[in-house]
Amino acid sequence: MTTRHRTAARSTTHRPARPRTAAVVLLAAGLLLGGCSGGGGSAGDRAVHKPGGGRSGAYAPGPAPAQSSGRSGQGDAVREGAREPRPAGLLSTFALDVDTASYGYARRAIADGRLPGRESVRPEEFVNSFRQDYPQPGGAGFTVTVDGARTTAENWSLVRVGMATRNADRSGPRPPAALTFVVDVSGSMAEPGRLDLVKESLGVLTGQLRDDDSVALVTFSDEAEVRLPMTRLGGARDRVRETVTGLEVSASTNVEAGVRTGYDTAVAGHRQGATNRVVLLSDALANTGRTQARSILDRIEGDRREYGITLFGVGVGSEYGDALMEQLADRGDGHTTYVSTPEQARKVFVDQLPAHVELRARDAKAQVAFDPEAVEEFRLVGYDNRAVADEDFRDDGVDGGEVGPGHQVTALYAVRTRPGAEGRLAEATVRWLDPRSRAPREQSGALDAARLAPGLWGAKTDPGLRVAAAAGYFGDSLRGGELPGAPAPGELAELADGLARTTESTVVAELAESIRQANALRN
Repeated sequence: MTTRHRTAARSTTHRPARPRTAAVVLLAAGLLLGGCSGGGGSAGDRAVHKPGGGRSGAYAPGPAPAQSSGRSGQGDAVREGAREPRPAGLLSTFALDVDTASYGYARRAIADGRLPGRESVRPEEFVNSFRQDYPQPGGAGFTVTVDGARTTAENWSLVRVGMATRNADRSGPRPPAALTFVVDVSGSMAEPGRLDLVKESLGVLTGQLRDDDSVALVTFSDEAEVRLPMTRLGGARDRVRETVTGLEVSASTNVEAGVRTGYDTAVAGHRQGATNRVVLLSDALANTGRTQARSILDRIEGDRREYGITLFGVGVGSEYGDALMEQLADRGDGHTTYVSTPEQARKVFVDQLPAHVELRARDAKAQVAFDPEAVEEFRLVGYDNRAVADEDFRDDGVDGGEVGPGHQVTALYAVRTRPGAEGRLAEATVRWLDPRSRAPREQSGALDAARLAPGLWGAKTDPGLRVAAAAGYFGDSLRGGELPGAPAPGELAELADGLARTTESTVVAELAESIRQANALRN
């Protein structure tokens, strides 16, 4: 994406020197329009930073854009509780992202009797796999919700930062979509639940798109082939369905050829003012051609910058090249998901369709500022390869995430408060560009110490926060993390079971079952 992004270490810990004065500064996946940024971190690395040295706290943020009294999207920038910038304390800055592939693939691996590789576990994707009850903005832009609860670890709390866009009007007007499907038909896709699931998914999606939308179809095995050039759906639905139905498996997996031909086709069929996106459906197990993502990243980034073409990766299969798929989607300003059942495919391509073909925000970034007078240290759960340099928060030339309607982004922080901490703990701000005018917008939310719930797992704590905590702790444990306040594995399974009963949620029950199965595998 951009070389100006900085990479965060896993389970990054930030500790300030105790300041003489309080310092509070501004903080900063629908599916097909989620975004990302940055590079990769090393598993198990842990960094300590203090104000005035290192990544956090080394800069005082510049002035905010001109403020208005309106809501999100109605002025040059909107900030709740805006104050004059003060010296920076503990900052955490990242690009918004709504990936969920890591959680979906982990559940599949665990159900098949094996633990997922630690390098494929991204806890933020576990957290963002669960919908939250965040308020929606009245217009364009975001709401920002910050809450938290105290854990059983002394002075440690779990803080949740939630950002949400307004749901789409499914029957309302929207720009047309130009989607180029790049489908893996290699031999590995013959496994049940791979190509057959892809074909069913494409059939469902074709039925949901509008007549003014366009689709193209490219397949690849050892070579790539254009099966259908960019075609308006009006009057051509039967042709599209016949092309999809006729797909059959072939030989090796040359992801490079598929992606390059897919982007050639997307550029040839580019539509001005439309949502132009390449959709890669594959197990991403490249074994032919240049199999490393780096060889095609420049092409993906170039077409994104010149034509606005982004990439969405849909992973399938019991064996799945998670790392390659994520790198491609990262550079393509897109995101990934994973499907293993027809029900999941329908959720992706029907229930979440508006997020495929609309856009609420470009280059969205978040920055969270913790007050060193109240906070000794914090650890961001996940987002290792979404980090943005703190000083780049208001640099709109640095890529953030593209966010569609009805999207939610949740970030969890383990926060160690100072004994007797009072007043403001954290302020969170999201900054984005209006999709049409490219004007910057900002929205903020904050959390005071007095608003921390007394017990994370207590009945008075918001159920959504508890579900997010269970998912985040589970993901962190699978990669060997030790977050303060994390329940023991058996206790976490019991807590998730209780949440499933409280929320009457099937997906939370599935989370509880995956935790139990993982515990059995570890024992």
